[in-house]
Amino acid sequence: MDQTQILVQAVVHGLQEKKGKNIVIVDLTQLEGAICQYMVIGEGNTPTQVAALCDSVWEVARKEAKEKTLSIDGEQRAEWIGMDYGTVMVHIFLPEKRKFYNLDTLWEDAKLIAVPDID
Repeated sequence: MDQTQILVQAVVHGLQEKKGKNIVIVDLTQLEGAICQYMVIGEGNTPTQVAALCDSVWEVARKEAKEKTLSIDGEQRAEWIGMDYGTVMVHIFLPEKRKFYNLDTLWEDAKLIAVPDID
């Protein structure tokens, strides 16, 4: 497993730690000109949970993958937080914002990997 895949797994683990739902890994590695290699999209039910998911991803990625974000946007309102790790972009949404922006289907040629919810 390469460093980017380790980071993706750490991000998923961070989302699962705080009960993130509907996690999807978007594999962009086969698409020319993609902005990153992978996107991980997840959601929380409230702005408080979205913020907690962001904190958990930050912590787990730092511990398990030894990676730090290049930038984080959207923390004030916590309706959609974007975390940029360079090779991996993380998007954490409230369900209604996720449905509105519909990032899951933006790259129709990308391989989508659904991660089962942990209850």
